[in-house]
Amino acid sequence: MLLSNLKPVPGARKNRKRLGRGPGSGTGKTSGKGHKGQLARSGGNNRPGFEGGQIPFFQRIPKRGFNNYTRKEYAIVNTKELNLFEDGTVVTPELLLKTKLISKVLSGVKVLADGQLEKKLTVKANKFSNSAKEAIEAAGGTVEVI
Repeated sequence: MLLSNLKPVPGARKNRKRLGRGPGSGTGKTSGKGHKGQLARSGGNNRPGFEGGQIPFFQRIPKRGFNNYTRKEYAIVNTKELNLFEDGTVVTPELLLKTKLISKVLSGVKVLADGQLEKKLTVKANKFSNSAKEAIEAAGGTVEVI
């Protein structure tokens, strides 16, 4: 077998439709576009969702609520999850990502006080709940806001 002998499988390649090449071709004269009208013109078509002048579906349905585009979403870590680290460890967002306690940093990391913390850690995060601060300091650790 040589590269020069290779051919595509029969039916794998299809000839393009040659428009406007006489009446014998089946797509001559109007090139399959019919006679006049919007769809016969160049660029003649409607935008997606257009319903012929009727109010489109997406405009008919009721809209509710408000999406705040400046909202900050924080990656959340609970104090019970921090027990897997050794005493004296400096817990940073990078370390949390590496140990897969969080999957994305998002707008930052927030530590919440769910569960008991038994290790003495230095925790660096963007936000802490008041009870999480107290729990970390009660275990002998320190809290640092980044």
